[in-house]
Amino acid sequence: MRSAPTPEPSTQRTDRPTPPSGSPRNAPLAGLDGVPWSEIQDSSGSAAAIPGLLHKVAWGDADTARAALGDLRKRICQYGFVVEQATAATVPFLWELAQWPQVSCRAQIIQLLKNIADARQWETTATAYPKLLNHRENPVAWERAARQAVRARRDELGRLLAEGDSEIKRATTELARTLRD
Repeated sequence: MRSAPTPEPSTQRTDRPTPPSGSPRNAPLAGLDGVPWSEIQDSSGSAAAIPGLLHKVAWGDADTARAALGDLRKRICQYGFVVEQATAATVPFLWELAQWPQVSCRAQIIQLLKNIADARQWETTATAYPKLLNHRENPVAWERAARQAVRARRDELGRLLAEGDSEIKRATTELARTLRD
């Protein structure tokens, strides 16, 4: 007697959330694969986990999105003021998510962008210890690149300020003040 064939295991990844049905394919995060995440560093080492965290922020339920954003914050803007090499590469995706109405933690994303725009930890340290600028890994350059990445998309502030959500307006107003300096 012959037995039914055993199905082959799937080769598709199941650990990555998928966009809700009906979502446009030009949804946020379309360019994630273009960043060499495994070759750059976040506060934990390799930044390879950042795409998965961004996916969870984008398509997770409110609790999942907030938890993923908290993990992401620790990796790219530790303590709210220490940026990493991967921060500048992550900023454009944060801007995209802040614009996307389906994301549940948009105000917190905007606050993270403000923290990044305010970051001057490495620059301040380099003032006291100029030798820091001579290291192969230059955190001052990372910090400047991250701040510039936030500033590069400041034209999107108007759309966020026009929203009806008071929490988003408040966070956006604070970010706008930071970017005026």
